[in-house]
Amino acid sequence: MSHASQAAAASGSASPSAPADDLLGSLDHGSTEHGHQRRLAGKGALVIAGVALAFSAFQLLVAAFSPLSSLVTRSLHVGFLLLLAFLLYPARSAAPRDRLPWFDALLALAAFGLGLYHWIFEADIIQRGGDPTTMDMVVGISVVVLLFEAARRVLGIALPLVCAAFLAYGIFGQYLPDAIAHRPYGIDQIVSQLHLGTEGIYGIPTLVSATYIFLFILFGAFLEHAGMIRLFNELALGFVGHARGGPAKVAVVSSGFMGTISGSGVANVLTVGQFTIPLMKRFGYTGVFAGAVEATASMGGQIMPPVMGAVAFIMAETLNLPYAQICIAAAVPAFLYYLTAFWMVHLEAGRARLMGLPKDQCPDPWAAMRKNWYLLLPLAALVAMLFHGFTPMFAGLTGLALTAILILGANLSARIGTTAFRYFFWIGLGVAASFFLQFGIWVVIGLIAALVAGNTVAQGGKATLAALRASLIDGARQAVPVGIACAIVGVIIGTLTLTGAATSFAGYILSVGEKSLFLSLVLTMIVCLILGMGIPTIPNYIITSSIAAPALLKLGVPLIVSHMFVFYFGIMADLTPPVALAAFAAASIAKESAMKIGVKATQIAIAGFIIPYMAVYDPALMLQPGADGVLHWTAAAYVITKAIIAIALWGATAVGYLGRSLSVFERVWAALAASLLVSALPATDEIGFAASAAFVAWNLWRLRQARVQQPATV
Repeated sequence: MSHASQAAAASGSASPSAPADDLLGSLDHGSTEHGHQRRLAGKGALVIAGVALAFSAFQLLVAAFSPLSSLVTRSLHVGFLLLLAFLLYPARSAAPRDRLPWFDALLALAAFGLGLYHWIFEADIIQRGGDPTTMDMVVGISVVVLLFEAARRVLGIALPLVCAAFLAYGIFGQYLPDAIAHRPYGIDQIVSQLHLGTEGIYGIPTLVSATYIFLFILFGAFLEHAGMIRLFNELALGFVGHARGGPAKVAVVSSGFMGTISGSGVANVLTVGQFTIPLMKRFGYTGVFAGAVEATASMGGQIMPPVMGAVAFIMAETLNLPYAQICIAAAVPAFLYYLTAFWMVHLEAGRARLMGLPKDQCPDPWAAMRKNWYLLLPLAALVAMLFHGFTPMFAGLTGLALTAILILGANLSARIGTTAFRYFFWIGLGVAASFFLQFGIWVVIGLIAALVAGNTVAQGGKATLAALRASLIDGARQAVPVGIACAIVGVIIGTLTLTGAATSFAGYILSVGEKSLFLSLVLTMIVCLILGMGIPTIPNYIITSSIAAPALLKLGVPLIVSHMFVFYFGIMADLTPPVALAAFAAASIAKESAMKIGVKATQIAIAGFIIPYMAVYDPALMLQPGADGVLHWTAAAYVITKAIIAIALWGATAVGYLGRSLSVFERVWAALAASLLVSALPATDEIGFAASAAFVAWNLWRLRQARVQQPATV
């Protein structure tokens, strides 16, 4: 019996001989990213489903035809977000969740009605241009108040308080000390800034939410309902489930796969974690460690191309760069992040002597690929289009349409008797879809309509159509937290733009950086981690990048690297206590303390903290060109090798194990060697490599001694 089996038996848990399929079945049940949602039945459920379907239909219409001006599209997008927010989220967490109070229904309708204001009075608002009427003021103030209340319900009190502080600064900042004061601004100027233009609530984050982000959330929802999560977990189980610490490695690999289609870390925890956390506990891992591994692995989904977190789209729009370039910059850090998690899990499994799953209980990954290969086609098409210069909106819409065609076509294909006819069906479907390039979106719409009609009469077609409908509804619901966060941070952006306050903090970073770039980076990291204790990654990135990135640019840090630095630590903030959203999500499944999971997750991810610093000192780590404007692949390979060695040594330091238990002196030795590799000072690389080689040689010698004195037992 393996040590994992003994641990499971000792704890009275289910025997690990139970098939992994029992847990894979849990993936058929959906989960929501944010808690305290209403669970309505009957007419209430129909109303929410109808609103969600209308929201998704509106966004698809905008993506396909762009029938409205940009500002009107953003206003209607926020109107739909507020409508769903007040329908889905009660005013208090303790409020009954099985009914919708009349006042919340009234607030929802009022919020959506106000979202129509820019559409109805678009020409008048443009003509007035900065001279708001009384009606403009009333509507603007009402929208701001409703947005704050919706954000409080959906995201908690922390982010509205931060935004309220910035708003108060805009109103009363003239009374502050001269160092941080600004000239007086009237309420009409502030309302115009926040509501009537594109520098406040309807700024770049809302634009990105109303275009790219919604489409990619919908794309992920479609793939999830098509069975992509099950495929990812079967692949992970088949490839690494039988290795040492297999269940935890499955969590890392499957969460990495999931990260390619979903940019939400918390949602990844609540989907993949339903399978991986119980599996880890069953094989002897503690609930705290199981939750921490899943939280760490899932948060990396935000930097895992091709479908990164919402921040990546905002970054591309802010920096005026192709989304593919953001993906390229994130590729190596994402790989190193998951390498860190995988390495830490491997060391922890070795230290605790936890074995993998029996080989006969792991699915055949190649059989899973042969059965569900078509699910990978939309993802492959998306990657190809992004890297061939197509816009994220076009690529996302095409990937979404291809997913719908595959889901609908797969059911009809399954009803065709012979293999030859099935090939004919798919070839015909592909030829029909190819006419899109010549005749436009109507070909795709007609093709999907024909497949829908076929599924209405085919066996199993109703279940397929129900899955598509559920995908549209889930996509709209999942977009609410992201969209609300994008809208309310517009209050911060508008205030910073109006008052110019960002330059004050940037000046402070510059003054620190004159003495030490490292201290400036540490200060920026601390700001990210502190803000991340109370607010999501999106506003964290927007606030910190608005203030710190320009200052880091003046200190010689490339703009995309400084933005990725902020983005990376914004993700890390979701793991660090006391407010760690990913840890809270994992705690609900692991049935353990969220604080303990957060502390353990930080320990697992600690080796990854060095990655952004190495990228700043050598941008080749993010595949960025050097001072001569050319990317040197030898330089990139060199710094990536340094990073891998440093991560390996940091991991051994944190766990205290590298084939055997390490003494305090050996852990300090490994930490110093890793630190020397990270530092960008003269001769530190040479000393670091020498110290690393000496440590590895010493460790191998000690391992050989231990084997001679006491033969290893299994």
